[in-house]
Amino acid sequence: MALLKTLLQDQNINVPDDFFEKIEVYKTLLMQWNKIHNLTGAKNIAQIDEFIVDAIAPITFLPPIKKAMDIGTGAGFPGMILAFALPQTHFTLVEPLAKRASFLQFVKADLGLTNVDVKAVRVEQLPPASYDFITSRAVTDTKMLLKLSEPFRSDGTLLLFYKGEKVYDEVDESFDYQIIEKQNRHYLLIKS
Repeated sequence: MALLKTLLQDQNINVPDDFFEKIEVYKTLLMQWNKIHNLTGAKNIAQIDEFIVDAIAPITFLPPIKKAMDIGTGAGFPGMILAFALPQTHFTLVEPLAKRASFLQFVKADLGLTNVDVKAVRVEQLPPASYDFITSRAVTDTKMLLKLSEPFRSDGTLLLFYKGEKVYDEVDESFDYQIIEKQNRHYLLIKS
């Protein structure tokens, strides 16, 4: 826990008072479930802490958000972690793999999260709806993410895609975008 607090402080990331309690429960559950279901590539607490910092680093540059969607949230990176850090934001976590969606549902129930909905389907199967914020990490390229997110965007929707160095090859100059670099991560922020 001390390492995670230090990592967050080093990046000037402020979180709610109950964030660390929720994270401790989440990490314990993730380690238990990961032994059986292989939910994430993170195999130890240090790797999970790195994933957590990576997931919530954008709260340092995001405006207030009311309604968010995470496409392909996996074991909860970044959507579940952002939901812990932004309790005033309602998150729809979209994860088609049943074992991961079940894990997310279990975390939601165990922590009594009222700002999280888990959808155990592919994003293409959801009815159109408008979101203020759409995010995704390690799902597909930017062009495909823009296509997948289209039914859920309106004027002013912010899109945040967690990318690596190849992000520069995926950016169309017609976008209203910004790339925020932190350590090994490139956060692609697009305003629609």
